[in-house]
Amino acid sequence: MRRKQINPVIKANRKKRRLKYIAVLPSLVTLMNGLCGFSAIVFASRGLDTVWRPHLLPGFSMSYFALAGYMIFLGMVADVLDGHVARISKSTSTFGAQLDSLCDAISFGAAPAFLMLKLVEVYLIQLKFPDDRLSVLFGRAVFFIAIIYAMCAVIRLARFNVENKEDESDHLSFAGLPSPPAAGLIVSLVIFHQDFLPKISEKSGDFFRAFETIVVWMLPVLTLMAGLLMVTRIPYPHVVNRILRGKKRFSVFLLVLFTGLLLVWNIQIAMVLGFCVFMLYGIIRWFLSPIINRVRKESKEEPAAMTHDSPPGEE
Repeated sequence: MRRKQINPVIKANRKKRRLKYIAVLPSLVTLMNGLCGFSAIVFASRGLDTVWRPHLLPGFSMSYFALAGYMIFLGMVADVLDGHVARISKSTSTFGAQLDSLCDAISFGAAPAFLMLKLVEVYLIQLKFPDDRLSVLFGRAVFFIAIIYAMCAVIRLARFNVENKEDESDHLSFAGLPSPPAAGLIVSLVIFHQDFLPKISEKSGDFFRAFETIVVWMLPVLTLMAGLLMVTRIPYPHVVNRILRGKKRFSVFLLVLFTGLLLVWNIQIAMVLGFCVFMLYGIIRWFLSPIINRVRKESKEEPAAMTHDSPPGEE
């Protein structure tokens, strides 16, 4: 049997496609994002049985659920930095874009879904169901919600790679909720539940203990909403590019200043409010956009109609 000969032109093109050079620094920052996501999965798998107590900070302790959440936020910081580092070093490439999406699938797709699933599983025993079958049904529903969220994140990242350009500076808006804010919505609630409410419930009593249960009930619902919003076409602004690009109004400066002060005052509350407001902003703007466009169109048509009218007294 004769071996099929390959056209020399096709063979040359195949050689050109082989990756020879990569940008080291942006790739390392991107891999840090993936490393944070993988670490978050490892920490979340430990649950509430053990508590993280660093040797350098005696007396400090944190649940591994909260630590997993903070690792995902650290991955978000790396995700913001890698694109800027690539542009500063003038080393943007298709390889960097694909690597970024693969790491995002871990940090903002699999890790938040797994974290939500493990947290609800731990507290499923404490949730009071009138029937054991309802408890099993709720557990299965949470499992499928975690799968739906993870799959929606992967689909959203694949669609983003196909439809967008390499240069991230051109991105001023997104079609659908971006994966980092979607993950931030879930993770901020987990951190709020694990790192903020327990400290207050020790002093305030039953009200905040009941609020802890409410957060556990809310997590699967918000996870499902975030997953579905990622695959919609609802426009969301690219906050970082919009703020850092060009001169802005004084009101934008005040908003950024207020956000920074809120982060300094209480980072847990600031994260929950920030991600919830961002998610609702896109939905409300999408619903109101037909009304806003109609009002703008009518306001433009009125001056045009006035210019075509004849002056008073002229026949």
